[in-house]
Formats: sequence, C-alpha cells, structure tokens
Amino acid sequence: MGDPTARAAPSRRFPPGPQSAARARRFVRAALAEAVPGAAPDLLDTAELLTGELVTNAVLHARTEVVVSAALADGGRARVVVVDGRPDRALVPQGHPPYAGAGQGLVLVARLASRHGVESGADTKAVWFELGPGEPSGPRAWEPPAPPAGARETVVLVDVPGALYAASQQHRHVVLRELGLAAAAGNGLVPAAELVTAHDAGNMISACVAAALRDGTAEGEIRSLALAVPPDAAGAVRTLARVLDAAEAAAREERLLALPALPRGRAFHRWLFGEITGQLSGAHPTAWTVVPREPGDGPAELAPWDPGHVRTSRVPTVAADEQNRIIAVNGPAADLLGWRADDLAGQRLTAIMPEHLRERHRTAFASLLLSGTPRVLGRSVPLPALHRDGRLVPVRLFLQTQETADGRTVFVAQLSPRASALGPAPPHTGRRPAGREPDAAREPASVRDPASAGGPAPAREPDAARGAGAGPAAPAADRAGEQRGATVLPALEGLSLLARTGAEIGNAPDLDDGLRRVGRLLTERLAEWCAVDLFAEDAGVERACVVRRGSGEPCAQEYQGRLPPPTEAARGPLARALSGAGPLLLTGPPQADPTSPLDADYRDLFERMGAASAVVAPLRARREVIGALTVARGRRERPFTEADLRLVDDVCRALALGVDNARLYQETRNIAERLQRSLLPVLPEVAHLELAARYAASSTTAQVGGDWYDSFVLPSGDTALVIGDVTGHNLDAAIAMSQLRSMLRGIAVDRQEPPEAVLRRLDTANHTLYREATATCVYGLLKGPEEGPWKLVHSSAGHLPPLLVTDDGRTRFLEDGSGILLSLDPDMPRPRASDAVPANATVLLYTDGLIERRDESLDDAMGRLGRFVTELAREPLNVLCDELLIGLGADSDDDIALLAVRPAPPS
Repeated sequence: MGDPTARAAPSRRFPPGPQSAARARRFVRAALAEAVPGAAPDLLDTAELLTGELVTNAVLHARTEVVVSAALADGGRARVVVVDGRPDRALVPQGHPPYAGAGQGLVLVARLASRHGVESGADTKAVWFELGPGEPSGPRAWEPPAPPAGARETVVLVDVPGALYAASQQHRHVVLRELGLAAAAGNGLVPAAELVTAHDAGNMISACVAAALRDGTAEGEIRSLALAVPPDAAGAVRTLARVLDAAEAAAREERLLALPALPRGRAFHRWLFGEITGQLSGAHPTAWTVVPREPGDGPAELAPWDPGHVRTSRVPTVAADEQNRIIAVNGPAADLLGWRADDLAGQRLTAIMPEHLRERHRTAFASLLLSGTPRVLGRSVPLPALHRDGRLVPVRLFLQTQETADGRTVFVAQLSPRASALGPAPPHTGRRPAGREPDAAREPASVRDPASAGGPAPAREPDAARGAGAGPAAPAADRAGEQRGATVLPALEGLSLLARTGAEIGNAPDLDDGLRRVGRLLTERLAEWCAVDLFAEDAGVERACVVRRGSGEPCAQEYQGRLPPPTEAARGPLARALSGAGPLLLTGPPQADPTSPLDADYRDLFERMGAASAVVAPLRARREVIGALTVARGRRERPFTEADLRLVDDVCRALALGVDNARLYQETRNIAERLQRSLLPVLPEVAHLELAARYAASSTTAQVGGDWYDSFVLPSGDTALVIGDVTGHNLDAAIAMSQLRSMLRGIAVDRQEPPEAVLRRLDTANHTLYREATATCVYGLLKGPEEGPWKLVHSSAGHLPPLLVTDDGRTRFLEDGSGILLSLDPDMPRPRASDAVPANATVLLYTDGLIERRDESLDDAMGRLGRFVTELAREPLNVLCDELLIGLGADSDDDIALLAVRPAPPS
C-alpha cells in the first residue's frame, strides 16, 4: 500500500505491545539514515517522534501486529508508513490543546510532516507521513473517516456543553491510556478484557461525537447531538463506566499519575453513559440541563468560562486556575477587598484569605485536585475574606468550576458581602434632569419628525404622547397599522404575559435571577431579545440583563455592566426613556449623537445583537424612573407597531413594580443584618484566655434572626459566656434578642449571682416585657485564677449543651444544668452544673443552625459535631470557628452563632 512513486522500503513487524514504539523509532532512524545519506539530525529526530506517536496509537487502539516501513520517496522526501490490521478502526483526530495528556499524536503528524494521510484496504490500514524538501502541505486536517458500516441506532444528547465535553473527553483518554500502560507493565488495575472493551467503547463515543459535530448544523456552545451508535453498544458502554470508576478510585489513591476527575466531570460522564445505554433500551432523552444538581457537580454555568463574564458581573467575583493563581477579578470584588483589579491578577488566591486559613486552604485545594472530593464546591459558605488593609470582611462564598473552551478548569468564586447589597440600590431621588419633561413639544424636530431626522431610524411615541407636532410620522404609522392584527398578542395572551411577568420576578430568589426569568419569558412570547437597564444609587446606569431567545441565560455578558452616564447631549431613545419618555417605537437602528457615549453604546447593542424593530420604555416605580426596558425583533420577524406599545408599557409597569420590591426587600435585609451585626459585642481581652466568636446569617432566609453570643468580665474577675437564640428569623427576633442580651448583661453585672439565679431573673424580666419572645440561652461563668485550675459553672434554658474538647481530641457534651426555655414558666427552679476545664481544652457554645438538619436526628447531628471538633482540637480558635462554619454551616437555612473559649496557663 502507499504512494506508488515510493521506492521499495525496508520494513519490520512489531508485536502489539508498548515496547514496540521505542523499537520502531530506532528502526526508522537507522533505515532513514541509510536511505538518505547525510540526512539532517532534525529530520531523523522528527521521523522518530512521529513514528513513536503512530505506533503508540496502533498499539492502543488497533491492538494488532504493526508493520513499519521507512524509505526515500520521489522528490527526496523521507517516507514512513505504519500499517495495522484494523481498517475498521478509523482515525479520530482529537484536536486536543497543547497541555492535554493524550491525543496529540495525529496533531503532531499534521503539524510537522510535509505530507500525511491514511489509506484503508480490505484487511489493513496504513497511516503515512513524509518529511523533507518540496512544497509542504502545512497544518491540515486529516481526512474524515468514512461512516462505520453496519446497523446504527440514534442516541440524542440534549444540551451538551462543548467545554465540559472536551474536558471530560480529555480526562477519559488520559486515564484509559494510563491503565493500558499499567496493564502492559503487569500492574493491571482492571481485567484485561474489560480494559480492551473500555478502550473500544471510548473510541466509539469519540468517533460518534466527532461525526455529529462535523455533520450538525447547531450553532453556539450548547447544542444537541444525534449520535449514530451500534445497537449493541450498551454493554460496552457499561463496561467503560465500570473501568473509569475503578480508574477514579486508583487516581484518588495516587496509584495513577492522572488526577481524578472533578465532581462535574464525573457527573457528566454518568449522564453521557446513562443516556447512551438508556436510549438504546428505549428510554427517552434527558437534557443535561435538567440533571438534578448536587453541590459541586451540577449543570450550572453551561457556557465556557470567559474572563469577560467576570469583569462585567455586578457580583464580586474572583477566578483562579488549577495552580491556585488569580486569573480574573472584577471591580466589585476589588473594591470589596481594597485592591485594584490589575494588582490582584496573578497573585495566589491566598492573598485574599486570612493568615489563619491559608494553610488549610492549600491543603483543601490540593486534596480536591488529588481526590476529586469537594469541600465547598457548589455550596454557600460563610467565612472571612482579607481586606488589603488587614481587616476581615465577612462574606458568603459560592465556589463553582467552569471549563474553558479548550477543556481546562477554572474555579470561579462569588463573594457576597454579608451586610451589603449585591446589585444597585434603589434610587431615592428623581433621575430626570431639571427642566426636562417627557413631552413631545419639548423634543427637537430631528427626533419627532422622521422627514427631518436625517437618519433611518426615527423613534416614535404613541399618538397621544406625540401631539400635533407628530404629523409627518402619521403616514408611516398608518402603514404599520396594516400589520397590527398580526403583531399584537391576543387579549388573553397579553394578560397572561403580564401576570407571568409579575410572578417570575416576584418569585425569584434575587433581582438578577428575576430579571433573567423575565427576559426568558419576554423572548418566548414577545421579542427576539430584550435588555433591562437600571439606575444605580449614584445615578449611573447599569445594564442589568440581556437575553436572546433560546439562550436561556444572558446571551451577551459583554453588554452587561456599567453604561456611560446620561448627559444633556444624550438624545437617543434610551436616554429619552431614562428621562421618562415613551414607550418609543424604533423601526431601525437608533440615532446616535456622536458626542454622547450612551447613545453610541445603545446603537452598538442594536447592531451587534441584530434588530429591525424595537420598543424602549421607561420603568417607573413610586413616581420615579428607575430604568428602561428594550424589546427587539430581527428582520425575520414581523416588526413592532404602535399597536404593541400599550402592551409593552403594561409589561414595564409589572416589571418596575417587581424590581422596586426586590430592591426594597434586599435593602431591608441588609439594614436588618447590619443592625444585628452592630449589636454583636467585642470580645474581652483576658490574659489567660483565648476567645473567638462567629456569627453567620442564614443562607436562604431573611438575613436576620435571633441568634446571639456575648462575653464580658464581671467585677469578681469571672468571665461570663453567653449563647442564645430567640425564636424567629425576622427583625422582631433581632430586636427581642438585643433586649434579652442587654437585660442579661445588666442583671449579671449588678447581681453577680450564680448562673441559674441570673437566668431566673432574666426569665422574669422577659416574661413581663416580652411574653411572646420564646428563647433559649446558656449563661456560664469560667472561674479560676490565671494559672488555673478552671471550671465552668453554667445553667441552660433549653439550649443545646456546651461541648468540651481536650487538647488530645476527647469530647464531652456538658448536659447537666439543662432547664426549660425562657418565657415558659419564670417560677420554675433552674439547675446548675459545674465542670472542670483542663488547660488548653476548648469550651464551645453554639446555636442549632450549626448542626440541625431536617433529615437528621439531633443525636446524629451532635455526634457529627463532636467528630468534627476532635480533628480541630489543637487548632487556634479562629481556625476552629471558621472551619466549623465551612464544614458544618455551609448552606444552613438557619442563623449560626459560635463562642469558643480556651484557658491556658502563662508560658
């Protein structure tokens, strides 16, 4: 086989084993050195390299005897041919990026050879390349393989994210290659027959996806693929799944060089294999986008990672690579942490972490890469971030992984301040410049009159708003009216749209999600794309959301974010809508004043998104303009007409009400939490005691509640320790909590009585003033001289027992001293407990939000806390408290308060 012009070539047979690659390289070098006298060392080195790659491919994938020949072809080029016995096993170039661990062989041949190709016969397949003088072919694709012969079944993969597929495919090939090399060395981790089947199944899937991608017409990153697979492939795919599971286990035990897959990669492979086997058995397709999500492995963020998404996000966001380096950071995150964004880029992620958490982060990050087991991926975790000036900033961290377009992994962290809004705050002053009214009589003729505008895209208001000055536009309006019946939604559909608009934004967990939901609704029912622009607190304008039909998520993140400020020179449709004019009808790209950056930005949005007609209307709430809505249609759709303006105006009213309510709710939550945080005390400084405390609001409910902690030194020298929880998760609970805390302090300092007496007096006061304020509380006194010994005397009003952990990790819950809740019966006697506290032991007081879960008994929850604290017994208290929030408090739907104390004799 081969080029008929090639001269007779010496050849040699090699067995299907890994040692054949090295032997074939030596053979080719010797053969070419003899056939091409004076051959350059670079040519011989390149021939060796490419030969090794092709023979390795044949050993791994064909698994037959290999015949290698090398000689001088016509034209003075060196020619190498590698023949195997599997013509049915077509070449499938992977196109992996340079850093990939496998799949580079055919890429190297294509880039380094002057010519290359593949020829298949009845019983053999020959892959060849040529090196040397003459016109080089340059980098070019291999010829696509012919469709496999035999019967085929169609398996439909719905919503396949290309970047995640690329990353998973790379990992699959690397792992299978390592298993093959281990088996050849006699260290087989799986049965040889199963490994062969797994290789074949993996190659089959890669070939089917490559063919579907080549033949498909879908555009964009997320697409559905129809795979033509053999009808009997289910068994082989199940074997592949078992082999990969075994490989993952070996990788986690560090028995392979390859790192285990991250949770999302494992979840994607489970879905992929399940879809193939399930559909071959008659099941219906299930989209990847609806796979039930688990922390760290869900189908969120389908689009490949793009640094532009980070820069334009309004949520403080930091992205890091697999080397733990910051590769992107946006302005809100830089401002939150006191940095310039450019100064943070390139630093280790630990630069924004408190000193006491850095080593634990490095350990956890290495553990994630080595074991594939996540700690905080996909979870909402309260912890402190480090400001540049050294102070701690309380945030909620939400960390997830995304894949780049070429398959790498990026870790994207959103830092939600626990006491500030994520989005722009609601404005409190009118945004219309003084002296400007949304009156057509005050608008320049170039805007009102299409005949004198000098541009193709006049913006028109409804007849009632235009008044007599709009006469020249009337004929156009009449012509547009011919299509009114085709463009206006029926009355019932219009009412349904309005109702759903209010429901979508009203039921969303936050404003950004609500705007995305409304955007999807409007692009399903009314427009091809839409944009929402909102005023920020400083009177600037933010593009909050841009959604295109079918994209599901914001389709153009680069358009979101801060817009140029409105100025007197801005006279385009968006500027007018933000001043209160409209709704305005646009029959083409909007006019742009060359001196107005806002007008130019709006025109650029239209040109790049594509729009033949649009409506832009103001969003009004509480008699103020808070933003504008744009809905647009492309050239393939019927244009908007004046008959649509009333419906768009009604949609704007419903949307504006939802935006205003969401902002007010967010502002109320933040004020309440700031109020509660301001009530939390500063811990006292006691020479022989280490004290630490933490408070974290609920991750799911209103961010305020009745949890509190306190510590102070009594005139007697005893240190008071308090933890408590008022029933409820609202502002009333926070107010009651502050009153109880203040009363307890006053009673304790004034009376200096035993803990049970102080709690009884507190109960009497609480019952008199707040009969409905049910609460739990622990009041304890840590007694003892500076050099020890120490004891904890405490009484509990229905609260969870304190936990004592010694420095060698032994734990004990201090369950004596438990009594009834506050406000039930103030006359009921309260018990007292006294427990010795050894040196360097820790007493931990906590609220139920740390441990209680709906699907777990209280005994199991307390046991989990004890085991967790055992591992942290010798850590500094700041580390212990933060680790408790990270390990046990993530995603808690209740508030959490912690107070830890550790006595230590003077050194």
